Amino acid sequence: MAHILVLDDVAEAGVMIQKILGKKGHEVVAFSDEDEALAHAGRHRLDLAILDLMLKKTSGLEVLIRMKALQPDLRTLVLTGYPTQESLRQAMELGADAYCVKPMDKDALENKVAALLAGRAAGSA
Repeated sequence: MAHILVLDDVAEAGVMIQKILGKKGHEVVAFSDEDEALAHAGRHRLDLAILDLMLKKTSGLEVLIRMKALQPDLRTLVLTGYPTQESLRQAMELGADAYCVKPMDKDALENKVAALLAGRAAGSA
């Protein structure tokens, strides 16, 4: 069982990911507020963070930087509904382990998370 944090500005999207991965036995906490997610990451050891690129107050890339400062070995998956080559490049340079385009179907999400938790490079999809 992994401890997974999900941050998406659309609360329902985070809850959906929480339900999908929770059924796989993972402990998943979902946030729609960047500050709350960062506070949680400061208090709890995480195995994986799933971060939306477009957030309310800042970008998912800024949150990625701050989470990696808190937990340098944290595996991260960046999700976006607005993919660009530039955001892909930036995410990978900042230490993201995977970059995926939303919406992701259930099987693709489960497979990507399993690969990341197993320590395999998951790349972009």
